[in-house]
Amino acid sequence: MNILLDAPLAITDLANLGTAGLMGAMWLWERRTSRQRDQQLDESHNRILSDRIQLDQLITLVRQNTEALTRMSTTQEQFLQRLAGEKS
Repeated sequence: MNILLDAPLAITDLANLGTAGLMGAMWLWERRTSRQRDQQLDESHNRILSDRIQLDQLITLVRQNTEALTRMSTTQEQFLQRLAGEKS
């Protein structure tokens, strides 16, 4: 709405074009906003794909760390059991 108030000359020019001119101007405006929206969607899609790759890498890292800690814990328990068996 502020655009209309800020540009009285543009409104006069559009009025001189008539209905067809107004429809043409509206179509051009819709195409421009549609193009901007498509660009925003493309950027969002790329960001989501990038985030997904990073999340997959993080999940893989957490799984590997969990497996390493499990192996370390098992090894530690076996070592403590051997120590306890040797002392008996």
